[in-house]
Amino acid sequence: MTYEILKLSAAEGIATITISRPQALNALNTRFFAEMDAMVDELKSREDVKVVVITGEGKAFVAGADIAEMVGKSQAQAREFSQVGQKTFRSLELLDKPVIAAVNGFALGGGCELALACDFRIASTKAKFGQPEVNLGLIPGYAATQRLPRLVGLGNALYLLLTAEMITAEEALRIGLVQKVVEPEALLDAALAVAKTIASKGPKAVKIAKQVARQGLMMDFESGCALESQHFGDPFENEGAEGMRAFLEKRPPKW
Repeated sequence: MTYEILKLSAAEGIATITISRPQALNALNTRFFAEMDAMVDELKSREDVKVVVITGEGKAFVAGADIAEMVGKSQAQAREFSQVGQKTFRSLELLDKPVIAAVNGFALGGGCELALACDFRIASTKAKFGQPEVNLGLIPGYAATQRLPRLVGLGNALYLLLTAEMITAEEALRIGLVQKVVEPEALLDAALAVAKTIASKGPKAVKIAKQVARQGLMMDFESGCALESQHFGDPFENEGAEGMRAFLEKRPPKW
């Protein structure tokens, strides 16, 4: 696919996806979802990529879904539009590489939902988060009603969903929506530094840890613990064996 909205660069095991539709504040449209689907498929097979960073160009991460494309849709068409976005964000969430959102500016509506689908979020002090759909008489369509309560708790999630309040990066940090806040000029460097740290770890272990944590979140505690035990032994005869030997021999592991 020829990418018109997304830009991809890769170096030192890290792929950076930049959403580049600044004239529309990077609003999400059908073309975006098609390109992101293709990019996720591409990244699945990129053995040189261990971690993915997503950011936006201009003053927005993503300011929301493209209202101009949504207006006039029938109920059936709206449901389909929701399902397309949910499928794309779920595939991103299930990518077997960690995905970091580097939130540079407005992350509203579908933009906040994109950030929620990433594994964790690093925000600029200029970032703003919100789910303003009720202002339009709508509800979120890309799984904010499901991911947001799991991340910040039901009370915090319903507050954001029902008031449509736009919150600062500092408030997002306080409620656990983001994990780190940095100055705007330091954002990409901070995200890449975290990505490099993760890329230096055992790649098989990183993949398994993400998989087990995400699957376990949907299970009861005992089932989640059983899932962890099931996968604990997976790396013992390869990557884990090398890591433990390297530790005992006081040398860096050779992944």
